[in-house]
Amino acid sequence: MVILMFLIGLVTALVGSIAGLGGGVILVPALLFLGDQLSTFDWVTPQSIVGISLVVMIFTGMSSTLSYLKHDRVDKKIGYVFLIGSVPGGIIGSWLNQFFKTDMFSLLFGCIMIVVSLLFFIPRKTPGTYLFNRGLKREKVIEGTTYTYQMPIFFGLVLSLGVGLLSGLLGIGGGSLMVPAMILLFNIPAHIATATSMFMILFASISSSATHIFLGHVEWAYTLYFIPGAYLGGTLGARVNRYLKGQAVEWFLRVLLILIGIRLIWQGIG
Repeated sequence: MVILMFLIGLVTALVGSIAGLGGGVILVPALLFLGDQLSTFDWVTPQSIVGISLVVMIFTGMSSTLSYLKHDRVDKKIGYVFLIGSVPGGIIGSWLNQFFKTDMFSLLFGCIMIVVSLLFFIPRKTPGTYLFNRGLKREKVIEGTTYTYQMPIFFGLVLSLGVGLLSGLLGIGGGSLMVPAMILLFNIPAHIATATSMFMILFASISSSATHIFLGHVEWAYTLYFIPGAYLGGTLGARVNRYLKGQAVEWFLRVLLILIGIRLIWQGIG
């Protein structure tokens, strides 16, 4: 079981870091499935899953953020705006988590994943054009290419508050919602969006996990086995991301979210 938990931490962090999800979007359904299928995972509850997921995402976020910062992929100003909203949202969501039952938890999580995956099929605005005419204008140069984008600060705060709430409630790290929002609403390039998402997830996970620790939702006897794999996976995922085209990252994310969403909806209904 120890090796299995290490591998789960590694794979979820690797995938999550590549797409800017944080890994919770994979770890949560994986533990829900194992809790149903294996007696060695009979300790699994919706609350313990979310608590473990958020603690593990601290280390996924830490390792991947360090790698992304080293290559100047993170937009820290945008990230700071998101943190102002996501931190209190995460605390509120973590508190609300204790009122959810397993079936409702799975069904809600699955529906959210399907909706988010469909958002990626919305036609993209051309580079350099903005959905919003006002806001924080940003310009970033990556490997000789200049990217410009814009985000209204108030809208970013409200969005991150809602995403933070869902993150604390579902243990998904917020990236599965924030990355599509950054790409589709603010026209932020995929590589910058994923890196900035991991930066936000690092700090948001700290506040959300603190609430779950206080509520006694974290099973430390099992959590510690996920952390080494998650740290390694986060570093590897950030490296792989640098060699992928933005379109490849988006298609990877679409397929992944649809599959996870279908699986969880089926589990919630059943």
